[in-house]
Amino acid sequence: MEPVLPDRSLLRRAREQLDSWVFDGRDRAFADLFDGPDAVVTGAELHQLDRIDSALSRQTGLGIWGSDDYGIITGHDLDEVPLRVVCTLHPEIPGEGYRGQHSLDEATREQFNDVLFEYCERVAAYSQTDLERFLQDVQQPA
Repeated sequence: MEPVLPDRSLLRRAREQLDSWVFDGRDRAFADLFDGPDAVVTGAELHQLDRIDSALSRQTGLGIWGSDDYGIITGHDLDEVPLRVVCTLHPEIPGEGYRGQHSLDEATREQFNDVLFEYCERVAAYSQTDLERFLQDVQQPA
């Protein structure tokens, strides 16, 4: 059975909700990866990420925190969900071109970029859960 494609009004309504879903998803993904005893980076590494974010923000206008971007796409054929939240911009720490770049070795930069990618994918997954809940709510008879 082919999934039913959503109508434009449903897509528009979902997109109107996306910012709040992403906001909540960012909080949850940050807690998963950067808070508590199971954090994937140390406190010193998180501080280093914050310094890099600050330097990039001043230089380019885009740091790493909050520069990720998400969208809702239609016609996703891997399952029966007609709408899918995807990350359209994963922030990355560039190899060069920002103040303080020399204090970060390549292996650490790659590790941080992997963590940032995972963070964005978790935000998208949490937002997808909210989107699916929204779809269930609008499809239930009144």
